[in-house]
Amino acid sequence: MKIGLVDSGIGLLAAAAAVRRMRVDADLVLSSDPEGLPWGPRAGEDVTERALQCAKAAASLGLDALIVACNTASVHALPTLRAAFEPGLPVIGTVPAIKPAAAAHRSVAIWATPATTGSVYQRALIEEFGNGAEITEVPCPGLADAVQAADAEAVAAAVGAAAALTPAGVGAVVLGCTHYELVGDRISAAVPGAALYGSADAVAAQALRRLGADGDGTIDGVAGGTPAAPGGGTRPGTLDVLLNGRPSALPEVALAYREGALLAATPATA
Repeated sequence: MKIGLVDSGIGLLAAAAAVRRMRVDADLVLSSDPEGLPWGPRAGEDVTERALQCAKAAASLGLDALIVACNTASVHALPTLRAAFEPGLPVIGTVPAIKPAAAAHRSVAIWATPATTGSVYQRALIEEFGNGAEITEVPCPGLADAVQAADAEAVAAAVGAAAALTPAGVGAVVLGCTHYELVGDRISAAVPGAALYGSADAVAAQALRRLGADGDGTIDGVAGGTPAAPGGGTRPGTLDVLLNGRPSALPEVALAYREGALLAATPATA
């Protein structure tokens, strides 16, 4: 199977690595927009057009599923992408994990970009899935940019500022931007005792379900779904990287994160 992922930058690494862990044989196409990032401050129409261009570039390589690995793009572009590609190509969006967090904890903080914090979209999710929990919306200015640049000092400053706005003793922190999942360890250290809720694992699992596959090497429950490599064993999945539609190596900044290192260990198709 071949799964494409779309984001403005390296936020897609978390979901891509989750797919790789669940299905070592999955071929991955990472399609991002370094010339247009970040998407958060852009108008919805602009985000939609840029996400559509990234999706078309990925789909040109023959995908079986497409993951919109970006909260902002999922808000603005998901209807357009589904109209463009479904039903032939399943499109899976990213939604903050408010529902499971609020189901398990009575006090929840949602860390998100300033543009998302307090937005109609996020407030609607809280209203629908908040389950009566005490929910605090925490803006994280500069955190996504710092993660994108792998700037450890800027990450530490942004995480510290967000932690200062997070109620003491909060039970859970929902990561409302895919970039944040790449620094989950630093967020955990800044909010001790809080459970972190990201979206990457759920999004990856949903993509595999849409394909009738699971994470143990079967398809539709039939053993042997994972392709065999010559000489035996499992054929490792390949990795293609598209930067504004152009084939590229995995950006060096991605290697600063364990998710990027995991993906870099897989072969390219060329």
